[in-house]
Amino acid sequence: MGRSAAKKRQRQDQIIEALRSNTTLRIGELAEALGVSGETIRRDLAELDESGSVSRTYGGAVARTVTSEPVWNVRHAEHRSERMHIAKLALSLVSPGDIIILETGSTVMHFAELLATEAERLTVITCGIAVALAVAQNPNITVHVCPGVLDLHEACVIGAETEHFLQRYNANLAFVGSTGITGEGLYESHPGIGAIKRTILSRAKRRVALLDHSKFDQASLMVACPLSEVDVMVSDRRPEGDLAQVLSRAGIEILA
Repeated sequence: MGRSAAKKRQRQDQIIEALRSNTTLRIGELAEALGVSGETIRRDLAELDESGSVSRTYGGAVARTVTSEPVWNVRHAEHRSERMHIAKLALSLVSPGDIIILETGSTVMHFAELLATEAERLTVITCGIAVALAVAQNPNITVHVCPGVLDLHEACVIGAETEHFLQRYNANLAFVGSTGITGEGLYESHPGIGAIKRTILSRAKRRVALLDHSKFDQASLMVACPLSEVDVMVSDRRPEGDLAQVLSRAGIEILA
């Protein structure tokens, strides 16, 4: 991907992120915040509207309502080749008879789809509704679905009931995604999912983060957990520079 295309994708991701916190935003506000022209924002909004990520309005955009295509489903179509590479590497960590916990998110969903076709004799615990439906297609996988409050945009359940349910289980492996990773840890833009991520990681012997390279050195709303709570990072490429050094100091194994 060229530098211009990468910058556009990052900018459009920032627009979607902003609309999660501020349901309606004006073109002028977005242009000022992102340091680009109003015409650039108009083109971005046109593309995001066409993909189903946002709804354009006169002079701005609004977040999609719960009756629209879920945000996770839009993200699932992005970085497909990178995420399939990650899923195949993650599969190498799984052995027949394992008990694993899966979070939600687009990269975890790619992994779930691969488990549905390749895995043998697994027990899967998940807060992800779409993830549960995917792995359940494999008759050799027993699926435990968390209770909780449904978040349609993220296709998962969240809340205290979800956390309490997860605390009943012990797993060989936990697989989580993230909105970004820096030396501070794994980030999350959704506080409810951040709490679930921490609980999932606390219940497994080996803790695995599935992240494509676009998440490197990216911070978002909150640090969901420090690097000390991650044992393995699976990605489509190895991190470089300061991030590579801090991951090495943290003792995190890199599969790429």
